[in-house]
Parts: sequence; C-alpha cells; structure tokens
Amino acid sequence: MNHTTILLVGHGSREDTGNQEIRDFVDQWRARQPAWRIEVCFIEFAAPSLHDGLLAAAQSSSRVLVLPLILNAAGHAKMEIPEAIEHAREHAPGVEFLYGPHLSACDPILAILKRRLRQAMATLDMPDPTTTGVVLLGRGSSDRGANGDMAKMARWLQEESDHELVDLAFTGITFPRLERVVQRQVLIGLRQIVVLPYYLYTGTLMQRIHRQVDHLRAQYPQIRFACGTHFGFEKEIFELVEQRVLDLLAGVPDSKLPCDGCSYREIAHDLGHGHSHEHTHAPVHVHSHTHEGAIA
Repeated sequence: MNHTTILLVGHGSREDTGNQEIRDFVDQWRARQPAWRIEVCFIEFAAPSLHDGLLAAAQSSSRVLVLPLILNAAGHAKMEIPEAIEHAREHAPGVEFLYGPHLSACDPILAILKRRLRQAMATLDMPDPTTTGVVLLGRGSSDRGANGDMAKMARWLQEESDHELVDLAFTGITFPRLERVVQRQVLIGLRQIVVLPYYLYTGTLMQRIHRQVDHLRAQYPQIRFACGTHFGFEKEIFELVEQRVLDLLAGVPDSKLPCDGCSYREIAHDLGHGHSHEHTHAPVHVHSHTHEGAIA
C-alpha cells in the first residue's frame, strides 16, 4: 500500500456541515486503517473537486483506488466519475486507476435500516408494527436503476420486519413524494408512521426532511410520527469501503465498477441518456452488471 492512494469520492453539499461529516468520516477511517493513505474529494459544492483530487492522488502514487461514497449508482457514479478518471489517466499515464463500486443495495445497508427502524419504533407510545407504516425516503434520480435499488431495500426491509407496509418515497426528481405516501398510509388506517431517511450524511435535503416531518405532524395531529436520520458513520459503512479496497487490491472478479471504460457510457452521454446497467437491447447500454451484495 506504500504507493497506493485510496481516494474517497463524496457527493458534496451546499450545506458545509454535510461536507464536514464526510471529512470526519475520512478522519475516522484513517484512524481505523493507519497504514492506508486515504484522501477525499467531492463531485460538487466542495473542495477539492473530483478532478483535483484525482490529479493530486496521482502525483504521489503509482496506483489510485477510486471509491464512490454513494448509496445508489446514478449519473455521478456511472458518468461523471468515469469521465474524470479518463481525464486523469490522460494526464498521469504511468498511474493505475481502479474504480470500485458504490455502496449499493446490500445486506450491510439493510442491517443499518433494520437497526434504525427498531430505534425509531422504541420512541413510539405503542410500538406495534401492525399499525405502524414505514416510509423509506431517499434522493430521487432520473436513473431507474438507482430508484430500483431503493425499491429493493424497501422490499427487503418489509420482508425482514413485522411491518405490513414499507413504502418508498423520494425527496426530488421522481415520485412519489413523502407527503403523498403519508396521505395514503393515513387513509388505510395506520396510526403511526416511521420515516427512515436513506442518506449517508446531512445537508440541505436532510434538513428539508425534518421540516417536512414537522409539517406532517401539524397536518395529522392524530398520527404519531418518528423520523430517523442519516447513517454514514455506522460501522457497516466503514466495513463496506474497506472491503471495496481489499477486493480491488486482490483483483476479485467484478470488484471494479463496469462504467469505467464502458463504451456505452459515451453513447449514453452523447445522447443525453442515463447510463443504466439493466438488461435491455436499446441502443443505450446493452450489457448487464449486478451491483448487489456487500462484496461487489
């Protein structure tokens, strides 16, 4: 690892407290792995930028492991980061860049959600799952695969709990939104609702979620609400990124994100489409990759 830099790529937020949490995560990860050289950069809204982070890592290393600190793979993970890596390869031809997968829909993330759901239920007066609806609330995307990963997590959470209903809602881009889902759950007679944010770190969207839940409490005074928070410092997140590093170093099959070097990504970019890894025979991206599981 002496000549290897691990570059963690955070999304970045207009609210710097979210960016600071990512920096704090990196500090804690360095303390867990003192022999590893770990750096951080951001896709947007914070410095260093993705391009600057890649070039800086290449200056002191012969190998750079690029790890997206992102739950679902949409345009950032499938398009922007691979394009930035290609740019860095052109400027640092002697450096090997390896691109690992995003965190993905996987059992470790499910374990976090189950734990957060139990904690939220413990705050309710009557912690009865049969009368308590759950809403998994995440960042919406124009990429159907990213939204599908969230739908998968909602279904897994329902199958691993005693709740009869685990719904899915999004804070933007796509539908349904939180207010509509809560309205439906109230209409079918649920008396308590748990909102579980599907976010790693704080930021403007997390702040908006808590405001929305406060408004819902006022709108539905007969309903008891419990709202969770982001979960980027849970032990499973550290373990996931550590496993990504070990898999890349060991050359484990499928340990690299297929978007890196994918010719269909360039076609998708030129046509203005999202870069999907689902199986279709449409002109945009026709090969399939499975990104589920803790070890990708």
